[in-house]
Amino acid sequence: MTAVYDHPHTIEDGAGSNLTFVGRVRDERGELLEIESLTAPGAGPPMHVHHRQEEALTVRSGTIGYQTEGEAPETAGPGTTVSFAPGVAHRFWNAGTDELSLVGYVRPPENFEYFLTRIYESTRQHGGKRPGLYDAAFLLSRYRDEFDMLEIPLPVRRLVMPLVARLGSALRWDRRFPDAPHPIATPRHPTREDRPT
Repeated sequence: MTAVYDHPHTIEDGAGSNLTFVGRVRDERGELLEIESLTAPGAGPPMHVHHRQEEALTVRSGTIGYQTEGEAPETAGPGTTVSFAPGVAHRFWNAGTDELSLVGYVRPPENFEYFLTRIYESTRQHGGKRPGLYDAAFLLSRYRDEFDMLEIPLPVRRLVMPLVARLGSALRWDRRFPDAPHPIATPRHPTREDRPT
């Protein structure tokens, strides 16, 4: 079961990123979540991956900077659409001096809206720099088959975060997330870090 929100539903991270979940729609390929985004110069999410979701963003105004893991950064202007397949680690940011306005979608929605809502909320509460340690540990551990934040070193994500999540559960800190939907437990696309070297 996924969390249900009234749409439009806007979140902000306290660091210059505002994201509006416009609503869920269905087409011949299934359900998708339409989004709109306003991002201040220099702001944007760090390198991350959605193991299950495809993401597409079209620039309405401003300049987007974007990068997939292992590739050189690129920029694009109004009318350009950039997309990221499931399992492809990526980041994007406002590479210009004016506000960056984007429209796009995420397919399938699943727990995307809940995860980002709680990450943005925690980041805002912690001064816009990063989410709180327990919040990140809970969310990244619970939804590890759906999302990952590659800016966090791998040993921290694989060892420290699960320990913090378990400790928090023992101390009942997980009561902060009474509405947390069940994770989607299905095979995911491997990231570069998951592959043998």
